Amino acid sequence: MKPDDLSNPSLPAATLLNAELLQAGQRTPTQEWVAEEVPVALVYNGVSHAVMLASPLDLEDFALGFSLSEGIIDQASDLLDCEQADSDAGITLALRITLRAFVRLKEHRRTLAGRTGCGVCGAERLADAVRPVRAPVAGLAVDAAAIERAMAELGNRQGLQHTTGATHASAWCGLDGQVLVLREDVGRHNALDKLIGHLAAQEVDPHTGFVAVTSRASYEMVHKTATAGIGLLAAISAPTALAVRTAQSANLSLVGFARGQRATIYHAARSAAPEHE
Repeated sequence: MKPDDLSNPSLPAATLLNAELLQAGQRTPTQEWVAEEVPVALVYNGVSHAVMLASPLDLEDFALGFSLSEGIIDQASDLLDCEQADSDAGITLALRITLRAFVRLKEHRRTLAGRTGCGVCGAERLADAVRPVRAPVAGLAVDAAAIERAMAELGNRQGLQHTTGATHASAWCGLDGQVLVLREDVGRHNALDKLIGHLAAQEVDPHTGFVAVTSRASYEMVHKTATAGIGLLAAISAPTALAVRTAQSANLSLVGFARGQRATIYHAARSAAPEHE
């Protein structure tokens, strides 16, 4: 990928920096592309809600996906407007949401001490930390060939990761495993929110594919996927036990350690039998 492909004129996603290569005891001057990590403030109807550290790419997708996966809005049409303002301190996303969604957000904020990038650290009560998925999803069957293809294409299409070595990716894959859309970010949650936002904006049917990610399958990753109505999550690394239990309760097929011709099925949706281990 060319450096120009990584950036917009004002906020590049990667910066070329001077460095030293230490090899066999020798130091050699070199230059490295380093991923940018920028504070992004999400402000709803004039009220600041969260500041996330993110890659300055696809931020409209991020705003919509975050709003959906956090339950701030119920559908894409609840986000009425998104305006981006750049400054030396970071990026502000001024979001305008429906009155109904904003009233609910204000009620929810009364139970929070604050919000951070980990997703649940701002929860004041235990009940707020682990939220049930609103409704079970129509789980997909686990197809070995499709997952193998998806993970191979995912690895080949991570332009920012190939340039910097510092980012995660989430991909929307067809039922045959073809990667149709990919989003990257320094944060795995952010990459998935960007992907979810894109799918919602384009009104993509969540039953027509699955998600593949370059990270572990944490509770948050499973919850976000299920909240979007997607029936299968394939991850390159392991899930947590809480993530598996969440997948079970949501009827989401969960696959971990998806690498090459190997994968481990941690949960197969009730509507479909697994085809491999």
